[in-house]
Amino acid sequence: MRTVFWENNQVKMIDQRILPGRFEIVSYSDHKSVAKAITDMVVRGAPAIGAAAAFGLALAGFESRSSSNRELLVDLQVAATTLKAARPTAVNLAWALDRILNNVKMKEGRSADELRQFVLDEAQRIADEDVEVNKRMAEHGAALINDGDTIIHHCNTGALATVDWGTALGVIRTAHEQGKNIHVLVDETRPRLQGARLTAWELEQYGIPYEIISDNMSGYFLKAGKAQKVFFGADRVAANGDVANKIGTYMLSLAAHDNGVPAYSVVPTSTVDLSLANGDLIPIEERDPEEVLGLEFHGERVAPIEAEARNIAFDVTPNRLITGIVTENGVVYPPFEVNLRKAVLGK
Repeated sequence: MRTVFWENNQVKMIDQRILPGRFEIVSYSDHKSVAKAITDMVVRGAPAIGAAAAFGLALAGFESRSSSNRELLVDLQVAATTLKAARPTAVNLAWALDRILNNVKMKEGRSADELRQFVLDEAQRIADEDVEVNKRMAEHGAALINDGDTIIHHCNTGALATVDWGTALGVIRTAHEQGKNIHVLVDETRPRLQGARLTAWELEQYGIPYEIISDNMSGYFLKAGKAQKVFFGADRVAANGDVANKIGTYMLSLAAHDNGVPAYSVVPTSTVDLSLANGDLIPIEERDPEEVLGLEFHGERVAPIEAEARNIAFDVTPNRLITGIVTENGVVYPPFEVNLRKAVLGK
């Protein structure tokens, strides 16, 4: 089953907030509800967010009462602004919406109803392409994994983070299906615990051996020689190869680099933002402190009731700490400033 899909004139998603305890599909019939679902992390992961936003824009088209294509375009642009604001760091969200809007502008001769259907068809193409792109990335990345490897994986980058299959976890899944004997150390990924909740759940579905570790255990396993590879995804990659990903990726990459362990980011080229020269220019989301303060241990609140907190959702890993960036067009190695552009633009 896909993470996000269109059915009966609604956008449907797996509700990732309640996994692994319950598996539920939720439905949305207006674009503002889709935007809130993205903000609230009903759906998460850069590629999945992009597809969800695209389907949200399709909903906006059907919500609009405009009878001319020019008026409809204005309504779509307003809806796109709302959807883009849902989460600022993941570039796939804006990429998907801009792709649709740019193509709509080229259809001036179409009626408003034809444009509405075109937006939906384009959103479906984005979702379908994501699956194929993921599988191509997985083949390239699986070649980097050796039989017997133990891999540290951060956050969740599997089918739940995409439309289907996955980025970094898709690589691991493909290596497993190729018959390689691998083991995964799953970072909890605090404070929302996407690793412990979602990645572990996915690995169980695939039958891949794993153990959950707290985020601050990774350095131990890397220094002790008990992990041979590090894999993670990305929410945005700058033109120079700096990688913005779930908070904790920078510290994991530092430990991997210090111990000579290769660290790979797995991303579709749609996640590469060539308009940003380096990672310092990537907008970083800060979320509700209650995600940190609300953690419980044995049913009891961890933090004092009057405590305050910061909740930075992403950090930026400098390109010097990245061994390679796996894309659907192959594995990109330094110099990233040159080779990433070739991977994205084909020249």
